[in-house]
Amino acid sequence: MLANANAMNESNHNTDPIPEEFKTLADAADFWDTHSLSDYWEETQEVEIGVRASRRQWVPLATHVASRALVQAQQEGVSLETLVNLWVAERLEIAG
Repeated sequence: MLANANAMNESNHNTDPIPEEFKTLADAADFWDTHSLSDYWEETQEVEIGVRASRRQWVPLATHVASRALVQAQQEGVSLETLVNLWVAERLEIAG
């Protein structure tokens, strides 16, 4: 029975070659949605990347203000952070 289970696992592995280049992010996502990186581990290489992230300033809100804003955000289908940022930007007349 164990031999059959191993054979089934081996037949389910997708070992298609990794495309040299993906035309779109969606193509890359489709490929990796159906393939396991563990099947390609030997083809990987270590890289170093730099990341630049904008700093954020956190502003505490009074509990009653945050509660009412959260209800409004949920009604509008956005996060509390997004809603508050939009409100402050509107008030300060800041575009996007």
